[in-house]
Amino acid sequence: MLTGKTILITGAAGLLGSQLTAAILAQGAKVIAADLSVSSMKSKFKELIKTNNDSLTLAALDVTNEIEVKQFFLEQNEISGAVNCTYPRNTQYGTNFLEVKLDSFNENLSLHLGSSFLFMQQCAALFIRQQSPLSVVNVSSIYGIVAPKFSIYEGTTMTMPIEYAAIKSALLHLNKYVAAFVKDSRFRVNSISPGGIFDHQPISFIEAYKKSTHGHGMLSPNDLTGTIIFLLSQQSQYVTGQNIIVDDGFTL
Repeated sequence: MLTGKTILITGAAGLLGSQLTAAILAQGAKVIAADLSVSSMKSKFKELIKTNNDSLTLAALDVTNEIEVKQFFLEQNEISGAVNCTYPRNTQYGTNFLEVKLDSFNENLSLHLGSSFLFMQQCAALFIRQQSPLSVVNVSSIYGIVAPKFSIYEGTTMTMPIEYAAIKSALLHLNKYVAAFVKDSRFRVNSISPGGIFDHQPISFIEAYKKSTHGHGMLSPNDLTGTIIFLLSQQSQYVTGQNIIVDDGFTL
């Protein structure tokens, strides 16, 4: 589905980004994998991908650094797809709602939502410069759509951060804004909203979460790659400003 395309993946060393990089390479595309550290990507890719693969380029990129991001995009040519899997946050992220400090809240919005804005802005600028089709995919969340089910966190030290809900819901409207601003059928901005992704959470949480789904429970990154590949491909060539929920019925 992606043969001949060049896809940019930011946050490529992460849980989803690394699996997505492998899946997109398997679809015949070239991948520019970007993250804070090239060595982190090499370590993450060790069992997934041959890092000497001619179709894979690794690049160090701090998505929260405006100068660095703008320079990075100026150096790109003929990118046909871009997926933002980054998740920047500060050390106070995840604090209980009543204990969150305003400065920390604002910093997390700046880090995550601000860098997402910058990513989409520069994707739009790249499209205007290259004048060839470009599909942008962002990763929102079920908690950008519905209120948290706080009961599933009972008995754990986990919570659903208020910053996360604010960021992921705002991201959905940024998609529409950017797509409408560029207003060109060749430039598309969409998102997926995954349910919870398994990352060795406490058993009690996993079991409680599963009861709110239709039986599958927590997702694996591979449960999401097909939807992202669809949005990057010509199979979705007139889908824009949309959000696809992948949650096994959690939000129903």
